[in-house]
Amino acid sequence: MPRTGRPKAELRLADDEREQLLRWSRRATSSQALALRSRIVLACAEGVDNKTVAARLGCAAETVGRWRRRFVARRLDGLVDEPRPGGPRRIGDEQVEQVVVATLERTPAEATHWSRASMAAETGLSRSTIGRIWRAFGLKPHLVEAFKLSADPLFIETVRDVVGLYLDPPERALVLCVDEKSGIQALDRSAPVLPMMPGMPERRTHDYARSGTTTLFAALDVASGTVIGSLHRRHRAIEFKKFLTKIDAEVPAHLDLHLICDNLSTHKTPSVQAWLRAHPRFHMHFTPTSSSWLNQVERWFGLLTDQQLRRGVHKSVHALEREIRAWVKTWNENPRPFAWTKTADEILQRLASYIQRIPGAGH
Repeated sequence: MPRTGRPKAELRLADDEREQLLRWSRRATSSQALALRSRIVLACAEGVDNKTVAARLGCAAETVGRWRRRFVARRLDGLVDEPRPGGPRRIGDEQVEQVVVATLERTPAEATHWSRASMAAETGLSRSTIGRIWRAFGLKPHLVEAFKLSADPLFIETVRDVVGLYLDPPERALVLCVDEKSGIQALDRSAPVLPMMPGMPERRTHDYARSGTTTLFAALDVASGTVIGSLHRRHRAIEFKKFLTKIDAEVPAHLDLHLICDNLSTHKTPSVQAWLRAHPRFHMHFTPTSSSWLNQVERWFGLLTDQQLRRGVHKSVHALEREIRAWVKTWNENPRPFAWTKTADEILQRLASYIQRIPGAGH
């Protein structure tokens, strides 16, 4: 039976309206809210229903419906925020645009990035005004995030392979994310840690004594969140084979095993390859180079670091390993799998949008 409901307002665009919406949706200096509204209208003009547009753009269907109606009623003016009550604005749109454009397109002569003080001196506005403009447009000149693009020639194929295991795992099989956290240091502070007190944080000396290192091999069950772990003092193919043997012993024999690993050389040595040929239920899936974010066990390692290792104090490697084993045991008593939601197409599309923002990329 066909669905019934409130009829959608017909939305058609004139050529000049389409051009303006495209400019608003692409221009770096546009408000992010205005850019989203422009993309909503452009998608609605394709004849797509509100739910489909909402799913594509990552917003609520009610939001799509509201801006569809506003545009049909008032055209381009309907996408601009209505005046708010209060005193008249003392800073015009041209001044705001000047700050945003300068922040995005150039740097001060004496520094690598803008500060509120340098931008205030440049524009004649107050520091607090600069701060409000930056917050409104989500600009953070002081903040830098690192990234690295994979140069793997089989990047697309391997992304589809790994994501396919996450979203549609094979039957009668376990999907395990496998990796090693090497060089975990047993660190002991040069003086006792002073505990937290009301009005005073925990305090510790900045210097420490090293007592050795260990390596944690871990296999995260994607479905259940449980972890098979093994600690070794060395990080070689020999230890990796021992860990594979442990996985083989702990997982029921009737299940196939699909292991997601990185391209570390110890995972591909002739001895490891020979071991895998002797155990045909093991199937190896390698992530692209420089793409550790694709392996879910890295997220689990992050939890281990935050909750146990970063502020831990250990007088010996034995003490360190004892606490790691206890933490893994506690985790497995209440495992929490990570929910993978992005499809391979969504990942590749997002990556393509990043590449387009890099000057000279693809040339």
